[in-house]
Parts: sequence; structure tokens; C-alpha cells
Amino acid sequence: MKIKLECHEANHICDKNQYKEASFWEKVKLTFHLIYCRACREYTARNNKLTKAVKNPEVKTFSSADKNALKEKLHQELSK
Repeated sequence: MKIKLECHEANHICDKNQYKEASFWEKVKLTFHLIYCRACREYTARNNKLTKAVKNPEVKTFSSADKNALKEKLHQELSK
């Protein structure tokens, strides 16, 4: 069994871990890889941020009146 991972393997394990499908051994190998690979650490951070955003979406929308007011203001600014 090899411990050293290629980046594409680490990214695949990261994706599996996101969905709770990575084995304990895969998580260990990923952890060691993340110690020395900045690119994969950034990939993992973005993946974690995406997972968090999907689990807790805080979508806020404008009311119809606010949308119309914004459209009117934009139209006025473009007409100048």
C-alpha cells in the first residue's frame, strides 16, 4: 500500500470525503498529502466552503417593488 498520492488522487479522495464515502485509510493518506501540497489544500478548502454553502444556503431575494426600483434607477443612470 502506498502512502504518497498524486494530486488527482488526492482531489478524488477529497471529493469522496465531501460525501462521507472516503475510507479511514484514504483520509489518512489525504491528510499527509495536504501537509506538503498547497494546491490540494486550496482545493480542499474550496470544496469545504462549497459543501457548507450547499448545506446552509442563505439565499436572499429582492421583493418585486425593490426589483422595479432598482431597474428604474439603472435605467435612469444608463439614460444620462
